[in-house]
Amino acid sequence: MNILITGGANGLGRAITKILATKSNNNIYITYSKSKNNALDLASEFSNVHTINTNFKEIQSVDKLINQIPSLQLDVLINNAYIGEFLKAHFNKIPTEEFENSFIHNLIPTIKITQSCISSFKKRKKGKIITILSSALKNTPPIGSSIYVANKAYLQKLTHIWATENSKYNITSNCISPSFMQTEFTSEIDARIIENMKEMHPNKKLLTIEEVAETVSFLINSGGNLNGVDIVMNAGINI
Repeated sequence: MNILITGGANGLGRAITKILATKSNNNIYITYSKSKNNALDLASEFSNVHTINTNFKEIQSVDKLINQIPSLQLDVLINNAYIGEFLKAHFNKIPTEEFENSFIHNLIPTIKITQSCISSFKKRKKGKIITILSSALKNTPPIGSSIYVANKAYLQKLTHIWATENSKYNITSNCISPSFMQTEFTSEIDARIIENMKEMHPNKKLLTIEEVAETVSFLINSGGNLNGVDIVMNAGINI
């Protein structure tokens, strides 16, 4: 199985790469930008992991990846990469151009990559799209997360469109919406806030990247009837 993971060298992406690479019949293609050493370490550890340098902030870099996609004969696309911060500032204090820049650097590359993969999937009459969202779309969003949550909400609706438009081609589109995880992406959050999150969590512990990676693996192995689904991983906080 040929799998493309955007942002597959760090944090959650790294955990997904490692769990999928343990199966020798998988070929894993991971994109990276600033995490070259991490990407090379994964490629060194697993012979079936292949690295692709892709900077979402550069159109030419994204287009270079897109030009490669037809030759990769992909079975699965995992939309995981995100550029920017989880928490920024209160909505009314964020310059409007920051919303625009984040849209251009996160959503446009994801849209272009997914369009290319769907075109490839249609020719092969099969394919799976898995998109990482956030449980903040279900729960009360954290203060300062307006840009991040807005981007994820936009993607959420697109994933539904991908599911409904392409099911007749044996292409599925599903999402995973994990609650807060400790990664490099969230490393700047105050330790006291994290301890409070643990205390408020039903399981008294935070979700791990390995737990989410296992759910990604489950979706990859699921059948065509699981389509248009958003798996919320928050221990039932929103119930």
